[in-house]
Amino acid sequence: MNSENFALSEKMVPATYVRRAGQARRGHELLIRQLLEQGKCPAKGWSEATVELFLNELAVMDSNNFLGNCGVGEREGRVASAIVARRHYRLIHGLGRSGDVAAVQPKAAGSSLLNKLTNSLALDVLKMAGVRSVESCFVVPMATGMSLTLCFLTLRQRRPEARYIIWPRVDQKSCFKAMLTAGFVPVVVENAPEGDELRTDVEAVERQIRRLGAESVLCVHSTTSCFAPRAPDRLEELAVLCAKYDVPHIVNNAYGVQSSKCMHLIQEGARVGRVDAFVQSLDKNFLVPVGGAIVAGFDRAFVEEISGTYPGRASASPSLDLLVTLLTLGADGYRKLLADRKEVFALLTEELKKLACAHGERLLHTPHNPISLAVSLDGLGARRGDAVTRLGAMLFTRQVSGARVVPLDKEQTIGGHTFRGFMSHSESYPCPYLNAAAAVGITGEDVALCVKRLDKCLKTLRKEANGGQSCSPPLS
Repeated sequence: MNSENFALSEKMVPATYVRRAGQARRGHELLIRQLLEQGKCPAKGWSEATVELFLNELAVMDSNNFLGNCGVGEREGRVASAIVARRHYRLIHGLGRSGDVAAVQPKAAGSSLLNKLTNSLALDVLKMAGVRSVESCFVVPMATGMSLTLCFLTLRQRRPEARYIIWPRVDQKSCFKAMLTAGFVPVVVENAPEGDELRTDVEAVERQIRRLGAESVLCVHSTTSCFAPRAPDRLEELAVLCAKYDVPHIVNNAYGVQSSKCMHLIQEGARVGRVDAFVQSLDKNFLVPVGGAIVAGFDRAFVEEISGTYPGRASASPSLDLLVTLLTLGADGYRKLLADRKEVFALLTEELKKLACAHGERLLHTPHNPISLAVSLDGLGARRGDAVTRLGAMLFTRQVSGARVVPLDKEQTIGGHTFRGFMSHSESYPCPYLNAAAAVGITGEDVALCVKRLDKCLKTLRKEANGGQSCSPPLS
């Protein structure tokens, strides 16, 4: 209620009570005013009541919620189900206009304000997480793969003669398909082994640029967050290379926001060389449902160009989810999530090391990967070829999700390109292994249960391989 309505309320309820209520209401309004003034993630998270009050205020700014509105167009924010309307807080119009996803909608001032605020908070969080010089970003209602495709399609307008994208290999289907979907030819550069780790072969990338001709290369497509034993790409060296040959550089930072190391690589890459845009998933970094990503960059004009390439309006759901989450957590709450993840990563490292030792295996040495770990499965691979694959199935049926087992010599064909040793980021990695990751939101309890169940599965497989005789000591 506004001040006039509070004053009128004093005719029916004692004035002292109404004034106290008015003061409480002004407390909510002060938080909203600070958000609108600063456009930054609040330090302290908001209460659910404040968040819902704000969303309701935004909703009544959209024409579909105007009292007495008479809609005679083809898209008037009509919704048949009350459940659907409540799920979206009656913010039905979506984002943007038919020609520009970032444009303000005349019929949806509230949804447009939501869009601008979400992008502003996302930029603030990216800076807070380590990419301090990022200039612009926007939330796009597509997951990482399609958002990368959008970046490639935007570059096509700048480099119409380019056909190739140079890509240090990372065995994840969507980032490879993103290049194919955009109509380009991926040039796969195999990684170079350094001990257990697989790292970027920068010299091979340069050879490909020179072989193809820089004008024929759309961009270098690098990766930060990835499964061990692959390490994040050598972004600084690649950025220098891109600047040297005037080749754009797009970074797949899928779940890298949660890692200070990944964000530092992007920041330093932009400082010493060239990084045109970097893309990160909403669900992996901010604990929201799948379906959104943030496209960010260091040149505001180029980021706006990417935004303008998106055809038509967009769903507001990913932006709404991110806005609600950041307001609820606050900057302090998100920092705590990042700090907790680092602690649990250290715990997972120690527990997997002990487990590996107990079973005659080892934790692979991958010091440059800050999120994912890998445990060798030499014993299983040596005894029975299918035991590695069976371990993955056993873990899944025991409700251990996210762990991946990687056998030797698996082949996978995607878009006519055959990857040998698929899932291992290498044509000839020397051993099968199991991956586990400490991603944002993981807890110590998750680690304890995973290790306990993995221990039981390994004992079962080894017992079967030895004719029913146990061969492993109990895990201490």
